[in-house]
Amino acid sequence: MSNIVITIIVVAVVVLFIILVSYIKAPPSVAYIVSGLNRKPRIYIGKGGLRVPLLERLDKVFLGQVTADIKTSRSVPTNDFINVNVDAVAKIQVIPDIEGVRLAAKNFLNMNGADISKQVQDSLEGNMREVIGSLSLRDININRDKFSDEIMNKAQKDMEALGLRIISCNIQNVTDEKNLIEDLGADNTWTIRKQAKINKANAERDIAKAEAEAQKEANDAQVDSQTQIAIRQNELAVKRSELTIIEQTKKADADAAYEIQRQEQQKTINTKTVDAQIEQTKREQVLTAERVKIRENELQAEVMKKSDADKYRIELQAAADLEQQKREAEAQAYRAEQEARAQIALAEAKKQAMVLEAEGIKANGEAEAYKIQKAGEAEAIAIEKKGLAEAEAMQKKAEAYERYGQAAILDMMVKIIPEVAQHVSEPISAIKNMNVYGTSGADAAGISGAVPTVIKQSFDVIESATGVNMTDIVRANTIDAKVNRNINLDSDSKVDVKK
Repeated sequence: MSNIVITIIVVAVVVLFIILVSYIKAPPSVAYIVSGLNRKPRIYIGKGGLRVPLLERLDKVFLGQVTADIKTSRSVPTNDFINVNVDAVAKIQVIPDIEGVRLAAKNFLNMNGADISKQVQDSLEGNMREVIGSLSLRDININRDKFSDEIMNKAQKDMEALGLRIISCNIQNVTDEKNLIEDLGADNTWTIRKQAKINKANAERDIAKAEAEAQKEANDAQVDSQTQIAIRQNELAVKRSELTIIEQTKKADADAAYEIQRQEQQKTINTKTVDAQIEQTKREQVLTAERVKIRENELQAEVMKKSDADKYRIELQAAADLEQQKREAEAQAYRAEQEARAQIALAEAKKQAMVLEAEGIKANGEAEAYKIQKAGEAEAIAIEKKGLAEAEAMQKKAEAYERYGQAAILDMMVKIIPEVAQHVSEPISAIKNMNVYGTSGADAAGISGAVPTVIKQSFDVIESATGVNMTDIVRANTIDAKVNRNINLDSDSKVDVKK
């Protein structure tokens, strides 16, 4: 019994193993073809079945989408005899039914998508060349959908014989050897631009027309509006005039009543005013007596206060004057140091006077007297120093004149030469307008030329009075004077002329 069970189990395991090994299941993108025992192969698409191992074989057919590049290997003439090159892409697929798989199995058994694409490229290219020959260049470029549809229709019969179908066909690029496509594009571009400009001109014309009509309507509306405004303004002006008349009448009545009432009130006011003035006079008499007393007290207080204030002000003024005088003395001392020793002595005297004045002053009068005294003394000292300095300067100058003799005189004469020339030319420069009447030579150039003559006459006068030739002195530093004439001004200021 146990042996039978074991045998059954073994047989069941063997059968289960055979079933597992024999069972196949095809995916949707691949068709399984089982052949061997039957004359007609079994085809599985998206379902499963059994295959007898070693007795039946399993083959596959790819059902997925395949991309095929269709390119013309050489130029193809169109219907209008223009050579073109076309590049297209086609999407193909094995027909997913039993008959389609049987046909595809005869040509593409166990091939992948790339192998199928290579197999059908020649056929698709031939079909595309036939279609190109039946169309013109303009039709190929303008209506590419029609071009691709004709390729699909032309190639569909050949593809069905192979168990394939064309899903889509797209034209990628179309070129020609003579660049006629670009010329057609340029012509089309200009045609589009022309039509666009025409449409733009028509649109602008319509816009201008509409704007003119709108402006006319706006002007009409504005005129009507202004007319109504003018009418309303006239009515308003009439109404205002009427109201003004009524207002002025009422105002006149009111003014008359007001004047009567005002006069009555003024009468009462005058009576009250007289009574008030009498009472006010009495009060003012009492008030005046009190004011006299108050004023007396105020005057006493003001006198005392003013006296104290004047005293304090005098003290402050004295201190301020003293400080200012100190600063002025310092500044004057600095300037005196730069100018001359006499000014330094004066500044020192003023500074000493300021210090003594600050220490000994008690009242403004005494300070002023003391300051004047010290200033006088300092000024006297300064005058004395200045006189001594001037005397010393004159003495030095006299010694210089005595030492240098004629050279000093010549120096003075040389210094006054520009002044002589200036004074000589002043009468001529003062002439504003001049009319010259006479013959040749009597002109402005002749008058201005008299200036050197006058200067020469001045030199002659100096030479006759002093024996010094000014011309030689002026030319002393020239090359002619030093080389040819040998003019020399020596230390004794004598002009040595060697001719």
